[in-house]
Amino acid sequence: MNGNPPLPEAPGFEHSVIETPGLRTHIATIGQGDPVVMLHGFPQHWWEWRHVAPTVAAAGYRVICPDLRGSGWTEAIDPRFEPESQLNDVVALLDALGIERAHLLCHDMGAISGMQLAYRHPERVRTIVQLSVPPGFMEFTPRVMPAFAHMPKLLMHRPGGPLDYLFGPRYAARPLSVETRDGYLRVQERPRVTRAVAAMYRGMVVPFSMRLMRGVYKRMRLHPATLVVFGREDGPFAEPTARRICRDHARRADRFELAFVDDAAHFIVDDAPDAVAALALDWFAREGDQAAARASASKIV
Repeated sequence: MNGNPPLPEAPGFEHSVIETPGLRTHIATIGQGDPVVMLHGFPQHWWEWRHVAPTVAAAGYRVICPDLRGSGWTEAIDPRFEPESQLNDVVALLDALGIERAHLLCHDMGAISGMQLAYRHPERVRTIVQLSVPPGFMEFTPRVMPAFAHMPKLLMHRPGGPLDYLFGPRYAARPLSVETRDGYLRVQERPRVTRAVAAMYRGMVVPFSMRLMRGVYKRMRLHPATLVVFGREDGPFAEPTARRICRDHARRADRFELAFVDDAAHFIVDDAPDAVAALALDWFAREGDQAAARASASKIV
């Protein structure tokens, strides 16, 4: 794709490019069935889901893994970011693929778009599993501030600058192999892609973070069934802190749960892909059981 490096290896995936206004989105798909859209974190791309997506697909789902604007092999005409740029991209992608509603599995930066979609277009979301990012209705506490420690450096990021420091011990429970880092960064550290890093943080991530801190989403109701998952070694979101900032969920969300994964930190998908897949499949299935129960009850009435 226009001089980009080859895609990293991941058996079973099919690759295509979906064109929407101003954007050529690379997607990797696998499986058949009800759609599951997986939104990657940063500095990652579709390949983050290489171990999770096949497991989910084997359970009878069609998994779609896009490269979000500013990442991977997706190409945007306009390099600027607005607070809802990626949200609008995801909606346009769903429309282009003819998907009315989907399950969402999203991590880190992808959880921003997933969360925005769940709040602004709940009719498009069957369920959402959100990894390593607190819900929009979180109670702010200074204890979570270390989770934002990387942001100043990324706000000043220069095109072509290194990003591998983000995979250090502060964020990963175990070191990522050289091969894994290369799989992510061979495209992410190219000037065309890293040119978007500062724009993404200034235009999207910082405004969203400020909305969290100001409690904007506390004034909104979260309707889709939401599971938020943290690694037990994710320091800023250790279980006592995570439970504290989510303690008011009954007032803010229709259906909400927390889960915690052993031997995992912020990069939970690389640390514990099997646990992530199992939690997601259980959440998707429970939503199906709930929907069947509601349908049955309506027939009885």
